[in-house]
Amino acid sequence: MTKVQVRELVFEKFISKEDIDVAVQKVADGINRDFEGKNPLLLAILNGAFIFASDLMRKITIPCEITFVKFASYAGTTTTSVVKELIGVDEDLTGRHVIIVEDIVDTGITMQKLLGDVNEKKPAEVKVACFCFKPEAFQKDFAIDYVGLTISNDFIVGYGLDYNGYGRNLPDIYKIVK
Repeated sequence: MTKVQVRELVFEKFISKEDIDVAVQKVADGINRDFEGKNPLLLAILNGAFIFASDLMRKITIPCEITFVKFASYAGTTTTSVVKELIGVDEDLTGRHVIIVEDIVDTGITMQKLLGDVNEKKPAEVKVACFCFKPEAFQKDFAIDYVGLTISNDFIVGYGLDYNGYGRNLPDIYKIVK
């Protein structure tokens, strides 16, 4: 499909599932290299990152664990700039090597909130892995250690990313037609 409709909006194909697979492998390769012998804990952000986290886990070849948190900051196609914690960090992170796994970092507001929460729990180190990064939208000052793809500031759906809860199941990524 070159175009799809998600609710009332039309999207065109932007990133193929083959390119997605290559990007996930790139992130996994970095984690495998940097966390050898460390047993990292992947802290995936629901709902959007669940597909990326699943694919990433299957490509990570070192011992690791995973847990989930849930935050909300979007309404429709725009960020609200208010981050709501729906499921918080309930793991003991003291002395752990933590990798926060996110589907997309755009403004950075959600990630900055989570980084603050995680760092309060005294981990040995915290790294950020995101599938898509939008540098044009980024407003914060923290490192993104593993980036699958750097993309333009278009609204996208598919591969876990949604528009009002729909479109997550698309195997490719689609950007909004303006």
